[in-house]
Amino acid sequence: MKAARGVPDNQAMTDSRKADSVAGEAVAVSRGGRPLDPGRDEAIITAARRRLVLDGYSKMTIGDIASDAGVSRPTIYRRWPGKLQLTIEAIDYGLRAQRDTYPDLRLEELPALEALTEAVRRLDPCYFNPDAMVLMGNFMSETMRTPELLAIVLEHAVEPRLRQFEGVLAELQERGEVRPDIDRHTIATLCFGSYFAAFLRAEPDRKGLAEQVVAVLWPGIAVQC
Repeated sequence: MKAARGVPDNQAMTDSRKADSVAGEAVAVSRGGRPLDPGRDEAIITAARRRLVLDGYSKMTIGDIASDAGVSRPTIYRRWPGKLQLTIEAIDYGLRAQRDTYPDLRLEELPALEALTEAVRRLDPCYFNPDAMVLMGNFMSETMRTPELLAIVLEHAVEPRLRQFEGVLAELQERGEVRPDIDRHTIATLCFGSYFAAFLRAEPDRKGLAEQVVAVLWPGIAVQC
C-alpha cells in the first residue's frame, strides 16, 4: 500500500513501525495521521487502469480518475504525487493480480511438456486482464511523448514474465530434457511475441495458443533420446 507523501508525526511513525513488525506489511498514514482506506486505494487503482485503457496515458487525468473512483483529487494526491506514480502502481497491481490467478503449480516438478506449456501460458498479457493488449498498445504509443513509461512497463510487467519463462527453460536444461545450446532469451521473446501476433491477426481462439506454440517449438529444443 502506498504511504502518504506528507510527513507524519513521531508517534504515527512509531505506530507504523510497530504495525510493520506485527503484521508484516506497511501501514499507510494520511497527513492527519489516520490510516488510509485500502478499499479506496483499490478503487483508485481500478479506475486508473480503466482510464489507461479508454483514454491512454497522455489523455488520462487525475480528475477523471477521481470522478470514476468516487474520491477527491486531494485523496489521490495524498497517496501518489502524480499520474506516473499512480500508473506504476496500477501496472504492479495488475501483475500481482495475475500471479494470484495462476494455478498453484511447481513448474520445475512437472513433466517437461506440461511445464513448458504452462510457462508459455503465463506469458500471456491477457491471462488476468482481457484489456491487457489494448493497455500495452497504449503504453507503446507513448514512446515518443513519455519514453520513461515504456521503460517502466518493461521493468514491471514484461521482464518478470520473461524471467520466469527463461527460468523454466533453464530448469529443463538442468534436467537434461532441453538442449543445452538453445538461446533462452530468443525463445522467450518468440513465445511472448506470439500473443501479440495472435491478437493482431484476430485469431478466434487464443486459449489454445500455448499448446500450439509448444507443439511447434518442442521438436527443435528437446534432447533427442
